[in-house]
Amino acid sequence: MTSQDAAAAGTRGGTPDTAGEPPSFDTSIAHPARVYDYLLGGKDNYEADREAAEEMMAISPVVVPTVRANRAFLRRAVRYLAAGAGIRQFLDIGTGLPTAENTHEVAQAIAPECRVVYVDNDPIVLAHARALLTSTPEGATAYIDADVRDTDSVLREAAKVLDFSKPIAVMVLCVMQYIPDSAGPHQIASRLMGAVPPGSYLTMSDTTRDIDTEQMTTGAARYNARLGPNQFTPRSREEIAGFFDGLDLVDPGLVPLPQWRDLADPAVRIPAYAGMGRKP
Repeated sequence: MTSQDAAAAGTRGGTPDTAGEPPSFDTSIAHPARVYDYLLGGKDNYEADREAAEEMMAISPVVVPTVRANRAFLRRAVRYLAAGAGIRQFLDIGTGLPTAENTHEVAQAIAPECRVVYVDNDPIVLAHARALLTSTPEGATAYIDADVRDTDSVLREAAKVLDFSKPIAVMVLCVMQYIPDSAGPHQIASRLMGAVPPGSYLTMSDTTRDIDTEQMTTGAARYNARLGPNQFTPRSREEIAGFFDGLDLVDPGLVPLPQWRDLADPAVRIPAYAGMGRKP
């Protein structure tokens, strides 16, 4: 199934006509989407993914609280965007494997007419895309099999479902940490936001090396030894803030992940930041 097929199948709340077999890929190399799935208690992962996750947890016990906090941030952010900001279109990049309360479920529970396009580049996520292509009759969902680094393809395919003359919420949660500096992650974010109209939003979370620096440095090195091309690059708060250049930050600004419109547990230090910016 091509990305075009997936996008067409998702329109008007449909699902792909054929399930097909998952594409072949190297299960001996961990992939962030499947590691994330394991950390959330999912079953769509392989030994390499589990080993990478276990090694991370051995170094940093807050890994599981962090991925759970990130998922909770997604729910809060989508609720804010749909209920508070009136957004009806979402471009969710690096969505990962389907789990409870996906973006379209949260958004369409508030406004059934919401349209959501998911983007990921893991073949096993593509194989499970049916779960992301359910929708209310009033809304629409679609899935694009693409890498955010191929920004032009992402935008071209998303335009088949989303109206780029109206505000769009671009969701990039714990994704840019897998884009190395050499690939221009800030330029990617700039191109994405350059394609959407004023009134659109960028919602981001990313792991930082500013919190628990020693553990994060050691953990990143060991984690990267398990990964293929999707190397893990935790960044400073200043570097993460750069993704929001030219945007108006939504209160409370760029803050530690659990503190974005929630009360953080002071006993758990989550090594990640989260923020949302509006395009003026």
